[in-house]
Amino acid sequence: MIIQATEAHTAGMKELWKKCFTQEDPRENEFFFKAEYKPEYGYVLIEDSKVAAGVCRMPHALMFNGRVLRTSMIVGVATLPEYRNRGYMHQIMDTVLNACEHSELITLVQAYDPSLYAPYGFEMIYKRSEYVLTRMDVKRITNFGCAYEPTPIDMLKVYSAFIRRFNGFYARDLNDFEVLRKEIIARGGKVVAYYNGKNQIMGYATMFKQGAYLKIEECVYLDSMSLIKLLNAALQERATVILNVSQAENLSVLFPNAGVKIIGSTMARLNNPQLFSRLFRTPVHTIQDAYVLSAKPLNLNETM
Repeated sequence: MIIQATEAHTAGMKELWKKCFTQEDPRENEFFFKAEYKPEYGYVLIEDSKVAAGVCRMPHALMFNGRVLRTSMIVGVATLPEYRNRGYMHQIMDTVLNACEHSELITLVQAYDPSLYAPYGFEMIYKRSEYVLTRMDVKRITNFGCAYEPTPIDMLKVYSAFIRRFNGFYARDLNDFEVLRKEIIARGGKVVAYYNGKNQIMGYATMFKQGAYLKIEECVYLDSMSLIKLLNAALQERATVILNVSQAENLSVLFPNAGVKIIGSTMARLNNPQLFSRLFRTPVHTIQDAYVLSAKPLNLNETM
């Protein structure tokens, strides 16, 4: 039986994630259930009086061509090992997508294995560039102007200026940055910001140490100087830095010798082509048709 989750199912959802997502940082999952998850976001399949399979539907506001669209990100699709190969994933995806079709034009899914979601009408829309940078790639400059622990309001200000270049992004508010800072701390990471001579924030980067590497999961910058300042701060932590940015951010001019690869990030599904066509006054039939209308390059960094 598939039902919308209640508070009584939260422990079962946590256990499901613990057993199925062993590759994930447990601190990240713990923070998710503490600060971001709400029972009504979950759909669960109950078997033998326990959560045998589940999924989370995280609601968001998506900015697309100047309009705010209601959307959601499908995450945490999982089945306990002992209940697999019974078609439970298919059942639970059909249920949650039926709910999506009645309330939103576009639904997103964070797809580490795109082949799992293509049968449900999802297509890879967002891609990211992963740069591998060393000291040889980044001009050495002082860290003057760099500061740790920028305020959420400063992060919101510079993010709002940065994201205007792009399309198809989440509409973030101050609370989003308050939660983001708490998550970074909970996961053992840090935020480094760069302020110019007028004490105006010009960029920030979220940094996490991963063995011999330092990974920058989100990098927001208003000019190349801000980016180089942030990377210099990162290279003081580790000799190799992995920088994730949107595919539209071509940094090959700044770092011509750096290794780079393109990674599929987020898939999208168009739930109602007719309504989308009327809203944007252009006939569309597929999700690819819809995103071709994008007036600016895409950028969606979030995974939840």
